[in-house]
Amino acid sequence: MQARDAMKEIRAGRIAPVYAAFGKDRYRMGQFAAMLTDKLLAPEEKELGMVRFDTSETALEEIVAEAETLPFFVPRKLIVVRDSAVLCAAAKENGKLDHKVERFLSYMEQPSETSVILFLVQADKLDERRKIVKLLKERNLIVAFPELTEGELATWAVRRALDQKRTLDEDAAQLLVARLGTGMQLLAQEVDKLCLYAGEGGVIAKEDVSRQTAASVEEDVFALIDAIAELRMDRTLGLYRELLLRKEEPIRIAALIARQLRIMLQIKELERHRYSPQQMAGQLGLHPYAVKLAAEKARRFETAVLGKHLAALADLDFKMKTGQVEKELGLQLFFLSMGADAVAAGSASGSLSGSVGSRRE
Repeated sequence: MQARDAMKEIRAGRIAPVYAAFGKDRYRMGQFAAMLTDKLLAPEEKELGMVRFDTSETALEEIVAEAETLPFFVPRKLIVVRDSAVLCAAAKENGKLDHKVERFLSYMEQPSETSVILFLVQADKLDERRKIVKLLKERNLIVAFPELTEGELATWAVRRALDQKRTLDEDAAQLLVARLGTGMQLLAQEVDKLCLYAGEGGVIAKEDVSRQTAASVEEDVFALIDAIAELRMDRTLGLYRELLLRKEEPIRIAALIARQLRIMLQIKELERHRYSPQQMAGQLGLHPYAVKLAAEKARRFETAVLGKHLAALADLDFKMKTGQVEKELGLQLFFLSMGADAVAAGSASGSLSGSVGSRRE
C-alpha cells in the first residue's frame, strides 16, 4: 500500500487492525505513526492507550496477548512495535527470541476491534518468503516508505511552506534540496526556519535560501569549476582552501569534481542527440535542476578537454591513494594545470574559447 493511500483511509476513519510500515524514509514513517496515534487517541488518552514493544526484547506472542487484552479506561489502544526480528530479511541474524509466528497468524483470523498493531520495521525491505509478510501483503496492510526523489522533495517542501501560509518559490525549493540532500528531518527544519524568517504571507526566494543555508560540498565544487572556466585561479584556490578548512578530504573533492565533469560530458553527448532536459534528467537519474546547472557549465568546455581532465583526475586519484603524491598539493597542481590549459587554449584562439566556452553567466 502506498503511504498516501493509507493516510487517506485513516483520515476517513477506516483504520485497519494491523499496519506494517517499512522503508528508508524514517521521517515520513514517524509522521505516519504520529497521525495514526492522533486519529485513534485523544491527547488525554495517550498515556493509557499507547503501548510500545520491541521484538528484540519481547516475543511476538506476548504482543498478541496485549492486543487481545481489553484497553484500560480508554476505548481503543495502539500497540507500536519496533521490529528488526520478525518481518525483515535480516530477522534470523538479529533475533534472540523464538517468535511464535503462528500465534499472530491465528490472531489475524479475528483481530481485536479495540486494538491496532503498528509494526515499525527497521529495514529497507521485508522478507516476502515469511508467512507473516505474505499474509499482511495479501490483506494490503504493508505501508512502504521509500525515499522521495529530489523532485518530490522539492514539491513536499513547497507544500510544507504553504501549510504555514508562506510561498516557497520552485527555484528556492530546488536549491534547498540540492544543498541539504534527501534527509527529510533536516529539510523540514530548514523549511520551518525559512518560514519563520519570511513571516506569515511572505515569499521565500532563491536568494533567501542562498543567504540562510550553508552551501553543500557539491555546490562549492560547481563554483570551483566555474572559477576555473573563468580563469579565476585566485577564486579557485580560495574555494579549495575553504573546503580543506572544513575538513573535506582531497580524495573526496577530486571524486566530486570527476562526477561533475562526467555529468557534463554525458550532457554534451545527450545534447548532441537532441535530448530534452527532462529526458536527460531521466537518463542520468538526476533532478532537472541539477541537469540545468550542469548543462550551463558544460557549454564552457570542449568535449575533448573534459575527457582529458577526467583522465588526469583518474591518474591523480590512483597516485593519491597509493601515496605517490601528497593529496592536498596534488589536487592544487591539478587545478593549476586546468587553468594553464584554459589560458593556452584562449591564447591560441585569441579569446576565451577553445577549452573554455565564450559564454559567461
